[in-house]
Amino acid sequence: MTKLDLKDRKILYELDLNCRQSNTQIGKKVGLKKDVVAYRIKRMQEEGVIRKFWAAINTFKLGYNVFRLYINFQYVSSDIKKEIIQHFVDYKNVWAVISVKAEIDFDVIIWVRDIYEFYLFWSKTLDKFEDYFAKCTFSMYVEAFNYKSSCLLDEIENSERLMYRTTCGGKPVEIDEIDYKILNEIAINARIPLIELAEKIGCSSQSVNYRIKNLIKHGIIEAFRVNVDLPKLGLHKYKLEIFLKDHKQRKAIWDYLKVKPYCDTLNVSVGWCDLEFEIIVENVDQLGKIMDELYSKFPNAIKKQTFWIIDEYHKERWLPEVDF
Repeated sequence: MTKLDLKDRKILYELDLNCRQSNTQIGKKVGLKKDVVAYRIKRMQEEGVIRKFWAAINTFKLGYNVFRLYINFQYVSSDIKKEIIQHFVDYKNVWAVISVKAEIDFDVIIWVRDIYEFYLFWSKTLDKFEDYFAKCTFSMYVEAFNYKSSCLLDEIENSERLMYRTTCGGKPVEIDEIDYKILNEIAINARIPLIELAEKIGCSSQSVNYRIKNLIKHGIIEAFRVNVDLPKLGLHKYKLEIFLKDHKQRKAIWDYLKVKPYCDTLNVSVGWCDLEFEIIVENVDQLGKIMDELYSKFPNAIKKQTFWIIDEYHKERWLPEVDF
């Protein structure tokens, strides 16, 4: 575990709120000079605490729908498993590819323009790997509520924890090739300097800056964030799935959990569990206590609870890959 002091954690918290803030802006908020902020960020990158800077992009606004696959394997050797993983990683419309330890073995999140596009991809997948899938379940991703990383700090002055909400529906926003190229770059490097980004795109920095502001205005860019290696901070992320026997108490459970500092995200899907929370705690024992609390507080609402231990992210990218 990496030792971080309060100033480091405050820097991480500010980077997760908006990693495109300058070192000067962050320094004013955490009480450090910009050179010290730069040094600490570089040190945390070298130590592997900071993995990358990324942009939360609302692809629903670009006309995409999202399917989720929950797969159980059978007869799978290590070589076959690598081949299956690579098959999904290589698909340009894949958002995330995750190996898990749970009721399922594998989770894949895919963008599609329509159901037929998904059908074609899934048919090709079955042609190659059907014998290795013991069970496959689908759901449609509806929305997500992302909360501020309260786990990084003991206390947060702002009691409003919601950072942004990603939801389907509504009329798609039209963007041009330059906009998409900007999104393509900041999806994987959200802290890239404006001048460097402009050179990559082939536009002036003023034009790129205006376009970024416009993408934010239209809700396509929702946040500029930092990816932190949580185990280095003595923390772990788990997915908590809640299946209800009284759907009317869904909001009450949600309201109870969303204010907790350990609550990172609420995912809403049609076709799987009723509530899916991403929880950040120190260990499984802490998660177990949270689950027991929920059973105790809502004894007549919950049918069952399960959780995922995320084994490995093979891919996570908040934008379909496009060749220009």
